[in-house]
Amino acid sequence: MSDPSAHFDLTLVREALSSSTLSHGLKIIGDHRTAQVVVGAFLGVRRFDDWLARTNIPRPTLAERLKALVQMDILRPRMYQERPERYAYHLTTKGMALYDSVLMIWDWEVKYGERPRSLPRRLIHKGCAHAFHPELICGACGERASMHDLQYRLEPNPKLPHDSGESTRTPRLRADSETDFSLGLRVDRWSLLIVAAVTLGCHYFDQLSFVLRIGPGVLSKRLAGMVDSSLLVCEADHSDARRRRYRLTASSRGLFGYIVCLANWAGTHHFREPSSIRPAHRACGQPFIPKVACSHCHQPLKPWEVSFEWPDGEAS
Repeated sequence: MSDPSAHFDLTLVREALSSSTLSHGLKIIGDHRTAQVVVGAFLGVRRFDDWLARTNIPRPTLAERLKALVQMDILRPRMYQERPERYAYHLTTKGMALYDSVLMIWDWEVKYGERPRSLPRRLIHKGCAHAFHPELICGACGERASMHDLQYRLEPNPKLPHDSGESTRTPRLRADSETDFSLGLRVDRWSLLIVAAVTLGCHYFDQLSFVLRIGPGVLSKRLAGMVDSSLLVCEADHSDARRRRYRLTASSRGLFGYIVCLANWAGTHHFREPSSIRPAHRACGQPFIPKVACSHCHQPLKPWEVSFEWPDGEAS
C-alpha cells in the first residue's frame, strides 16, 4: 500500500503488517465461517436453525462462532422460547458498524464471486429509491477512492504485537453450497494479507515469505491457489527472467474496499487503536476514513436505509 519502489524497508513492512488492525481484525472475524454468520445477520437471519438451513456450517462450528460474536459484542442473543431455550441473535451497535464491510463483500461477490444465488440480486437505497452498487468514498471529502488514490505511512503499533505462536496454516475454503455466505473461494485471511502485501510493494516470493512470516511450502501452495483462482498473476520479472513476479488482478484489486473497511472497523470499534498502516487520500490530503456510499445519490449508506431483492424476485 505504498508507491512502487525498487528500494523499501522490508522489515518496516513486516512489522507494520503484523501489527496492523487488518491483520488483527482478520484474526478475530476474518475466517469464512464468521463472515457467513455476519453477512447472514445483515440479511435477516436471526435463529440458530435458520443459519443451519441457509449455510453449510456444521452445528458445532456455528455454535462456536455465535458464542464468539456474542462475546465480542457484535451479536446479542434474546430469548424467544424458554423450554427448550431458544435465542434470536441481533446485531449490536458495534455489529452494525460492520455494514460497510458487508457491502464490500456483496460488491465483490457480484463482480467476481461464484455464488450469484446466495446473495441478493439487487440493493435498493430507500433514500433515493434507486438500485445501486456500493462505492468506496473518502469520509473527509466524499470523493470516490480506489487503492491507487491513496498513499500510506507505516508506523508499527507496539500495542498490537505479532503473535509469534500463531499457526500459519489456514484451511482451504470450499464451495460446497450455493447458499454459502462466505466471501469467496480461497479468499480467506491469508489470501487477504497476501493481497495487502503485494499492494504494499512485495511482488516476489522471498519478500512475501519474509513480511508475512509464512514458510515456503505453505506460501507456495497459497500463491498457486491464488493464481489458479485469478487473484494473482505470476510472470517473469522484466529485469531478471529467473525470478517470478506476482501482481494483482482486477479480482484482487476488487477486495481493496473490504480490506480497508474491515481494518477501519477493527481499529475504531474493537481494538480502539490506530493501525500501523495509515492511509491518506491524495486528492484532499486528509487521513483516509473509508465510507461506503450509494452509486446513484452518493450518500453514505446505513443498514436500515437499504432493502434488497433476491434472484427469485422476492424483496426484503
